[in-house]
Amino acid sequence: MQRHYRKDHHCIWLCDYRLVLPTKYRRKIFNEGLFVYLKRKLLDIPEHYPQIFFKEINHDQDHIHVLVSIPPQMTVGSVVRLIKTNTSRKLKEQFPFLKQVYWGTDGIWSEGCFVLTVGVDEATIRRYIEAQGNEDAGQTGLAV
Repeated sequence: MQRHYRKDHHCIWLCDYRLVLPTKYRRKIFNEGLFVYLKRKLLDIPEHYPQIFFKEINHDQDHIHVLVSIPPQMTVGSVVRLIKTNTSRKLKEQFPFLKQVYWGTDGIWSEGCFVLTVGVDEATIRRYIEAQGNEDAGQTGLAV
């Protein structure tokens, strides 16, 4: 798998996260039409937050899976909150039946979520750190 590092003015990063966001009460609200609209709304988020990059988005009937790249300056919690807030409001506006499913509440998302970091495995990182100064000595290896 090829890694695509992201760059900012003073930082290079690869901070990918797998998010699983369940619906409130695990209600099975997602069908293909609703999901297509949700996916469009998720892909609108980087227009306002260009540092956030959605790599993969999919769903089941009662939750969504998202693979997202988040810059180190942002917390995962703030991005989850941003996703839930923006999509919940827009989905309720576009699909009125959600107002009956979730009457008496503003949101459609459960309070919790599942987060998993994605990246290089620990063994690879350990080997890289242990090998520092041992592998390619470059021109300094020629000095006597």
